[in-house]
Amino acid sequence: MYFSSNIKFLRKRKKRTQDDVANVIGIKRPTYSGYENNIAQPPLEVLVKLSKYFGIAIDTLIQIDLTRLTESQLYDLERGSDVFLRGSNLRVLATTVNKENEENIELVSEKAKAGYTTGYADPEFIKTLPVFQLPFLSKNKKYRAFQLNGDSMLPIPDKAWVTGEFVSDWNTIISGEAYIIFTIDDGIIFKIVDNQISNNGNLVLYSLNPLYEPFEMPVTKIKEVWKFVNYISTEIPDPVLPKDDLVKTVVKLKQDVEKLKSKVKKKL
Repeated sequence: MYFSSNIKFLRKRKKRTQDDVANVIGIKRPTYSGYENNIAQPPLEVLVKLSKYFGIAIDTLIQIDLTRLTESQLYDLERGSDVFLRGSNLRVLATTVNKENEENIELVSEKAKAGYTTGYADPEFIKTLPVFQLPFLSKNKKYRAFQLNGDSMLPIPDKAWVTGEFVSDWNTIISGEAYIIFTIDDGIIFKIVDNQISNNGNLVLYSLNPLYEPFEMPVTKIKEVWKFVNYISTEIPDPVLPKDDLVKTVVKLKQDVEKLKSKVKKKL
C-alpha cells in the first residue's frame, strides 16, 4: 500500500505544508502528519476529503506508487484521467537489470522503434531489447539508448546511438539542453528543448540543423522524456560551430525570417 508516501508526494508536488492540507480537510496537523508517516490510518470520510483535495481516486492513492509515474501520467491524473475513474491503463516505466541488480541500458534500434511505440510499457517487450553497461554512468539513475534517424541534429550523424537519462519530473527539464522525447504520434524525437510547461503545458523543440523549424509539443502527447547524456557513432562529425553558437545561429535565422516576412507583408 502506498497511501502515506503518495499523500506526502502529492502535497510536496502542490507545494503545500501539512498545516495547509490539514486546515482544508478539517483535521489537526499532528493527525495529518500521522497519516503521512504511516503511524495512523484515516477513516473513510477523511480518505474521501483527501481524494477530492488531490483530485485522485481513493484506489489510486492506496494501490499505485505515484512516485514511479512519468510526468505525463501525473499530468493526466491531475486533469482527471484516473485509471480507477476512466478505466484506462496506468503504467510505470518498464526496465531491466543485470545479475548484480544494476539497471541495464536498453538499446532501441531503428527497427525496434515501431515495437517500442506499443511495447514501451510492457516489461516482456523491454526484455527483448539488447542491453549494455557504461561504467562511467551513475548506477543510481536509469538510462536508455535510442538510434537516430535523419539529419535534424547534425553534427550528431544519422544512425548514431543517443543515450538518455530518464526524467520523471518534467518540471526539471532545462531549457537549452538536449532531450529525447517519446510520443505515440511522432515516435522518438531528439531535440533541444525550451521548457514552457508552466506557461502553456508545451515543450518547444529545436533542431541543431537550422534547416528545420522549431515546433511545439504538448505534454499531453508525450509518454517519456530522456535527458541527453552522450552519443556513440562510427562517423567522425565534420568541423562545425560550437553548440552555443549553433543555437544562436538558429535563433538569429528565425528572427531574420520573421523580419523578412514582416517587410513582405508591409509591401503587400
